Amino acid sequence: MANLLTDTNLAGTPHRGKVRDTYDLGDSLLMVTTDRISAFDVVLPTGIPEKGVVLSEMSAFWFKQTSDLLPNHLLCMAYENDKIQELGISLPTIDRETARRGMIIKKAERIDVECIARGYITGSAWAEYTKSGTVNGTTMPAGLKDSQAFETPLFTPTTKAEEGHDMPMSYQELVDMVGTETAKKLETMTIEAYSWANDFANKRGIILADTKFEFGWINDELTIIDEMLTPDSSRFWDLSIYEPGRPQPSFDKQYVRDWLSDAGWDKEPPAPGLPDEVVQKTSATYLEVFEKLTGLTLPT
Repeated sequence: MANLLTDTNLAGTPHRGKVRDTYDLGDSLLMVTTDRISAFDVVLPTGIPEKGVVLSEMSAFWFKQTSDLLPNHLLCMAYENDKIQELGISLPTIDRETARRGMIIKKAERIDVECIARGYITGSAWAEYTKSGTVNGTTMPAGLKDSQAFETPLFTPTTKAEEGHDMPMSYQELVDMVGTETAKKLETMTIEAYSWANDFANKRGIILADTKFEFGWINDELTIIDEMLTPDSSRFWDLSIYEPGRPQPSFDKQYVRDWLSDAGWDKEPPAPGLPDEVVQKTSATYLEVFEKLTGLTLPT
């Protein structure tokens, strides 16, 4: 089986998120994307081999592709020794598997909001719509089909929870939290980044159904942070077989979500372990969408 890294053990005390372990380097941070996987906002006991490498490389790809569109926090990858020396960064002793999953990033003052862009009605948006005719509390046109494209992409922010479930926020709640000007900037940057990425993906035979971004302040500039357009934060579909009116097969962790739902899990911790078949298929799916979208191979 491919290499699996679910925990890091470097010098220093990391901040451990659901998937990422982050170490303070002084003027910058080392963010290691492990092979942990979360579903329904719960970290599962089973890791997905090479998933962290895919997420780090995919985020770096998108950060570089969109650097003219919006600022981001990436300095370099943890294995780019020449760049690390050039930047004068002092890294703790780091093994190759950790380095393959690591990004060195600028420090930011994080805004505790998940900025979600939805181009298609699916997932929790579809579930809400079938019950109440709304998405994120906003009334939608009657007669929408499962997986149908919205006329224009929607901005549906949620809270950012370190543990437990992220909760939907109204636009007014976002304004109350960050102010009118910042709320508008978050909406504009989220929709612009989503629209650009969906056009990019379409040319490679992929639909970006929805995605979530995180933002923070770096030197008083609103900046995209954390990850970007990965299978953990996005829903990718195969354009060649897309057909509204039914659920779409996804190049992401939907296979894991579906298995957990079919297993009867109540979506509260502890989560059940995943069988080998689900692990292997999910690992292969992450790698497939990475290669389709980027045209790259993973570093060894």
